[in-house]
Formats: sequence, C-alpha cells, structure tokens
Amino acid sequence: MKSRFELFVAGRYLRARRKEAVIPVITAISVLGVAAGVMALVIALAVNNGFKNTLERNLLGAMAHINVMEKEPLYGIENWRDMAARLRKLPHVTDVAPAIYTPALLVGGLQPKYVVLKGVDVDTEVAMTDSLRHLKAGSLDRLRDPNANPPGIVLGSGIVEDTAMRTNSRIDGVFQGAELTPMGPTMSRRPFRVSGVFESGFFEIDDNWAYAPITAVQKALELPDVVNQIELKVDDLNRAPEIAAQVEKAVGPKYTTTTWMERNRQLLDALKMERRVTVITIGLIELVAALNILITLVMMVMEKYRDIAVLMSMGARQAQIRRIFMLQGVLIGMVGSAIGLAVGYTLCYFADKYRLVPLDQTVYSLSFVPFEPRPYDGIWIAAAAVLVSFLATIYPARSATRIAPAEVLRYE
Repeated sequence: MKSRFELFVAGRYLRARRKEAVIPVITAISVLGVAAGVMALVIALAVNNGFKNTLERNLLGAMAHINVMEKEPLYGIENWRDMAARLRKLPHVTDVAPAIYTPALLVGGLQPKYVVLKGVDVDTEVAMTDSLRHLKAGSLDRLRDPNANPPGIVLGSGIVEDTAMRTNSRIDGVFQGAELTPMGPTMSRRPFRVSGVFESGFFEIDDNWAYAPITAVQKALELPDVVNQIELKVDDLNRAPEIAAQVEKAVGPKYTTTTWMERNRQLLDALKMERRVTVITIGLIELVAALNILITLVMMVMEKYRDIAVLMSMGARQAQIRRIFMLQGVLIGMVGSAIGLAVGYTLCYFADKYRLVPLDQTVYSLSFVPFEPRPYDGIWIAAAAVLVSFLATIYPARSATRIAPAEVLRYE
C-alpha cells in the first residue's frame, strides 16, 4: 500500500497541468533523451554485431578454422595423406583438407590479374568451406575430372568482373618456377578453362582468390606430390586455439598451426575497439538525459515544496518523500528505455531486411550495412539507462526531505 501511494504521487507529479507547463515539457525532453540514447546504442551495437558476425561468416565460409604448415617452408608436406588421416581422428576435428596456396598471374579476358590460386581436392574442400558449395555460375565437374585438358579453374566473382574471364573461356596461369637464372626465376605458363564462379560475400576473397585441382597446381609449379598446408574444420570456433595445441602435438615438431583468430586478429581487434568506443561515446547521450532528469526534479521540488510540506505534516515520512522523487526518475528511465528499445529494434529489423544502408564493397568488403541486434544488449542497455536515471534522482530526492513543514506552512 505504501509503495502504491508513492507511485501514485510520483505519477501525478509527472502529469501535465496548465499552470505548470514547463515541468512536463522538460519531463518529455528527458524521456526523449533517454529514448534517443537507448535507440542509438541499440542501433550502433547492432551494426557492430552485424559487421562482426557477417565478416566471420564470410571469412569462415572460405577459410579453414585451423591451418597446419611447416615451421620453415622448405619442400612442403610430403606425407600429407597420412597426416590428414591422423588429424581426422582427433577429437573436435570435423573435416580435413589439403591445399596448395600460390600466387599466379591469370592471363585472359580483357586484362591480366594477380590472384591467390588455391589447389584443392574438390570433395574435401566442399566439405571444408562454403565457397565451392554454392557456385554463382558453372560447376565443379571439370575440377573433379583428372583427365581434363586443360584442367578447370573456379574464379571469384570480383576477378570475373575485373577481367571478363567468362565461364568456359580458356585462360593461362603464369607461375614462378623453382629454377633461378641470371635474369631471375624462370616462369611457367599453364592453360586452364574457367569452369565456375564463386561468391563468398567477402570482397577480398572474391576479388583475389581462385580454385584449381591440387594435381594441376602441382604440375604447374613442377612439384612432387606435396602440399603446403593442411586445413582443419572444428566443431567449436571459440576453442580453436585449444584444439590447435592438440594438433601441433599430433603433427610433430616440424610443423606449426595458425587459427582463424590469429589470421584475422587485426580485424577482430578493430571491431572490439569499435564496440568499446561506441558504448562510451553514445553513452554520453544518457548522461545528457540524466542531467535533464536532474533539472526536472530540482524544478519539481521547488514547485511542489508546499505539497511536500503538506504531505509531511499529514504523516508522510522522509523516506517516502525521497522515494516519490526517485520513482519519478525511474519512471522516466523506464518509459524512455521502452520507447528507445522499440524504435531501435524496429529500425534494425527493417534496415537489415531491406538493406537500407549501402556500402562501397571495395572499401568495406560488404555491399550493405548489416544490423544484427542481440536481445542481451537490449537488457543491459535498458538496465544502464534506468540506473543512470535513478542516480540523477539522488540529489533532488535528498533536497525534498530537507523541507521543514512548519516553516513552509506558517504563513499559509
């Protein structure tokens, strides 16, 4: 009953009256300030989460979770078949695939282009990554055919746009040979036929990567049956460093491992820093709203000092008077938070669904701004907004309890 009385008085003081038009206006501004801060923080964190999750999905759709390679690159991994068989038996390892990475100059179409050519075993690579699983055009049949002449090659969509190397067209790959001459290393030229086009959604990969059969790349580089990396997929991305340590023990001292986190450390660290800066800078909006709440309640104490004196003379305790003004700040915070969450999550939903904010893919690696708000963020953002609103009530609430009823009502 006591709490109902305090809540009733707090709500009554926040309602508009003709004689007291200034206080309701400032109250409305305070509510809008809280709502704006909550909405901005929800949207900003949704953008941060969207970039992080989308980039991770796109990267991991084309990259392995763990890579095994030589500590000192010499002759490649010669016993890669036996090693792959051992690694498949390790706990948490779901897929294993061999790979050869090499730079190459593709000649054909309108202009040549330097790319990262990845030699793969098609069946294991399809199980490992998403890039070859859903081709934008063409098929993998020529990559699977060991007798194909010339062998097939799958290009990223960005390479096709830059060079106009179309499906079924014949192109050449220029590779650096192992033999050195006084004029520099020898170059070898091998023909390929474009059998497909992939699109990972990550610009750097789509614009620079190509896939070819592992045997064709070995012949082009004049290599024996070796690879320079063995790639692993695990069942828990967050445990990749722990699993990588187990893999290193299994493969021996000549080899080392890198995880997807290590290969993309700069990008992941930048996103973490951006998140912290976003919380701090946009959180300042909540401080402005708190100042509005402070001003509102201070003015209300000055305006309602006679009412407060009457309540105290009728038996209201100082703790009740204090709670009345604290409840006003909490109500402002709760209403503002509810409005901010509703507007913020609604805007995120439609902005992500209809891709309302386009981006330059060559700069940001994505063609639009992804919005992925998390329910957990909404909970702590609203809690923080209500807490800041509550803290802004402490001084006005204490001031209200210092009113002396006898002094105020002496001449009434």
